[in-house]
Amino acid sequence: MSYNITLIPGDGVGPEITEATTRALEATGAAIKWDIRQIGEAALEKYGTPLPLEVLLSINRNKVALKGPVTTPIGTGFRSVNVALRQELDLYACLRPCKTYPGIKSRYENIDIVVVRENTEDLYAGIEFKKGAKDTTELIKFIAEQGQRKISADSGISIKPISERASRRIVTFAFEYARAHGRKKVTCVHKANIMKFSDGLFLATAAKVARNYPDIQFEDAIVDNVCMQLVTKPERYDIIVLPNLYGDIVSELCAGLVGGIGVVPGANIGDKVAVFEPVHGSAPKYAGRNKVNPMAMMLSAAMMLRHIGEEKPAQRLESAIARTISEGKTITYDLKADPNDPSVATTSAVADAVIKKLKEAR
Repeated sequence: MSYNITLIPGDGVGPEITEATTRALEATGAAIKWDIRQIGEAALEKYGTPLPLEVLLSINRNKVALKGPVTTPIGTGFRSVNVALRQELDLYACLRPCKTYPGIKSRYENIDIVVVRENTEDLYAGIEFKKGAKDTTELIKFIAEQGQRKISADSGISIKPISERASRRIVTFAFEYARAHGRKKVTCVHKANIMKFSDGLFLATAAKVARNYPDIQFEDAIVDNVCMQLVTKPERYDIIVLPNLYGDIVSELCAGLVGGIGVVPGANIGDKVAVFEPVHGSAPKYAGRNKVNPMAMMLSAAMMLRHIGEEKPAQRLESAIARTISEGKTITYDLKADPNDPSVATTSAVADAVIKKLKEAR
């Protein structure tokens, strides 16, 4: 069967790891026709917007996309295209599996944690008020009139919305994922002891959803304590479900447990479409240097194959990556004990090694 899939190479190192990944996908034997689209800075120059309508139409039409990392300007410029894409397509579930592969340099072994992050609300909703703006002054005045607290007039303000609807569907997604993949426990992470009306709502909703899944253990934990426990006792966790901001932070922590973001895949999933991408950013300083690890994007592609029902090619691709890691001969600098080791492999060399193992397994 042939699949039409939207391909977004991204920018920075995106095109390099995308090229490595599409070559590996071709070697799996999966029949894919790519609909190539651009977002971010390249799209801004061509279309006058970092997220052209044609990209959204392509993804909605194909239902599945594979995406490279896209640069987000810090402090200035356009807002995150990654966040906008998730919101426009209602990709409410961010799925980030973090597991150790033999041969990876890490302080931990046998880690297998799945982070399920709510993707559309919280402080990432983008509801912000600029310091000194008229509407900011009015908001500060309103808050004071409501007897909440006095906010300094030179403040910038971000609003943190968390709804019952979004909380219910992300927690339901986590439990359904647990059932489908034979997982035993879901941990709801929050800061409800302080933010009682936002995180408190997230926790209360999660507890209600958990009653529908008596076969799966449920617990809740405060986010700062979870960060400490992940470092000291990571084996305690199976699936972790969190609001947006905590999910972003905790997934990076979990990536650190398994050897770094170079081996952590990601997916953004909605009811109708799904976009697969590596967890790491665009690393513009490495662009064009053929240096960055393509395995996170390759593993994201394996997730994509499973999503479309191509389990055998997905397993072959993941196995080829795992064998390449375990041999330790053709790996990029981030997986070496010494990043300056002269034997570090290039992006394209890693792709070649994975492809060789895919062909050997046929």
